[in-house]
Amino acid sequence: MITKNYSSNISKKKIFLLSIPIFFSNLAIPLVGIIDTGLMGNLGQSKFLAATSIATSLMTMIIWSFGFLRMGTVGIVAQLYGKSDYREIAKTLQRNFLIAIVIAICIILLKPAIIGLTKNFFSTSTETQELIKTYISVRVLSIPAEFIIYILVGFFLGIQKTKISSLLIIVLSALNIVLSSFFVLSLNLNVFGVVLGTLIASYITAIIFSLFTYRFIVTKFQIVPTFHRLMVLSKLLKLLTINFDIFIRTVVLTFSFLWITYLGSKLGEDYLAVNTILMQFIILAAFFLDAYAFSTEGIVGFTVGKRNKKSFSLVVKNSIQLSFFTALIISLFYLIFFKQIINIITDIDILRFISYKHALWIIIIPPIASFCYQLDGIFIGASQTRDMRNGMMFSVACFIVISIYLTKYFGNHGLWFSLLLFLALRSFTLKYFLNNIIKKF
Repeated sequence: MITKNYSSNISKKKIFLLSIPIFFSNLAIPLVGIIDTGLMGNLGQSKFLAATSIATSLMTMIIWSFGFLRMGTVGIVAQLYGKSDYREIAKTLQRNFLIAIVIAICIILLKPAIIGLTKNFFSTSTETQELIKTYISVRVLSIPAEFIIYILVGFFLGIQKTKISSLLIIVLSALNIVLSSFFVLSLNLNVFGVVLGTLIASYITAIIFSLFTYRFIVTKFQIVPTFHRLMVLSKLLKLLTINFDIFIRTVVLTFSFLWITYLGSKLGEDYLAVNTILMQFIILAAFFLDAYAFSTEGIVGFTVGKRNKKSFSLVVKNSIQLSFFTALIISLFYLIFFKQIINIITDIDILRFISYKHALWIIIIPPIASFCYQLDGIFIGASQTRDMRNGMMFSVACFIVISIYLTKYFGNHGLWFSLLLFLALRSFTLKYFLNNIIKKF
């Protein structure tokens, strides 16, 4: 197989065209959350939405904490792709698969502790707590499949096959939406139906695309993956070091969003439900803007592997500009259609009323957040994970302190303002560390 030879001129058009399939796949991910939120938000009682909010926030924190299975795969695979080392690419996949299965089994065994955490950490009614327990008990069983999907997406992004990675996510999301809607609307399974749809969709997708990936490696790379020299200490240590840095960074990041849920629960279940709805707007924008980050991860890794400083500088400048401009368009869309979307998501009057009062935050956050989203992709592609970790730890520490103060004196508006400051801090810290990547050339 012959790798792509990127010219020194990485234009905005090239980045945009490479990002197009990722736009569609990334839109599918928050669409699942919006559909799930809509399914729960139209059942007539806040407890269903509150339970889904807490359970999904906690499980997202746990699952996303192991996002290194995707992010670490992208950076390493992209750099190996730049060196045309296909056999080592296959070994990297196999090593990450082993790590993923071991971690998934450990999480499943810790299910009672996870459920216990929700009882002690969140102030909810007994009925809500039972619904949370139901969700978590089922969702943990999907983790092995979800981790495998992470790795497969990272692999295809790393070798610049964005159409395949996008198709994978679209299949997963479409199955999730169809199954969850069927279980909730037709079988009246409420929270259990939502999470059962996620479980089944995850395993179907993981099995189909694992088989496809094996065939892809055999035909395109012209090698047959084996277990020979799989457990090489130096390779494992490099992989674990990169993965551990991303793990710490992601744990801290996902904790910050769990912290938002926690502070929201202290304000009451109505505010908790409203914040769940509003976060769907932020997640939608984030996944849309991440298309640029995902597409440039592979290019950045490739330029680092080739040691092409000019290409690296161009992809940084052009991708950040594209991301910011797209964020402005998203904000304009939210400005025009915010109330209409809220009315679709929930039919509960009090939740609609409170949501309307928070429209400003939803409109101004995307452009500010676009910088840190794109810088994340650049650092992942360059495998500059230690700086990512340090910057995130500093930003989250500041966020927690600021959010406690602002929420105390300004309520839910203070919480959303602190989120805005947190996203800005992430951008400033990553910009500070950017020179460490340039030194690699």
